[in-house]
Amino acid sequence: MQAKKFKIKKDDQVMVVSGREKGKTGKVTNVLVSKERVTVDKLNMVKRHTKPSAKLKHGGIIEKEAPMAISNVMILCGKCKGPVRVGRKVLDNGNKVRFCRKCGEVIDK
Repeated sequence: MQAKKFKIKKDDQVMVVSGREKGKTGKVTNVLVSKERVTVDKLNMVKRHTKPSAKLKHGGIIEKEAPMAISNVMILCGKCKGPVRVGRKVLDNGNKVRFCRKCGEVIDK
């Protein structure tokens, strides 16, 4: 079976468009392709109650980022300054790039 292709990649600047973090922006730290989820830096924080272990001597309550659905985030365009839909195209030199559907700006470096 072929792996799904997503238009959001690690290190992209994204804005959350739905859910309790709506309107906030951040950098993608992880993309879970099999579960169709992304982890965004400092967003969707949850508290995890942990027992003491070899790594955590005291245990306690740890705050960490939880993955959110990839459909709840949109890439931020540097030119448009807002969340945009993304397309793919092949340049004249044969490189595949992502681009902003609003202004046509190339997103990939």
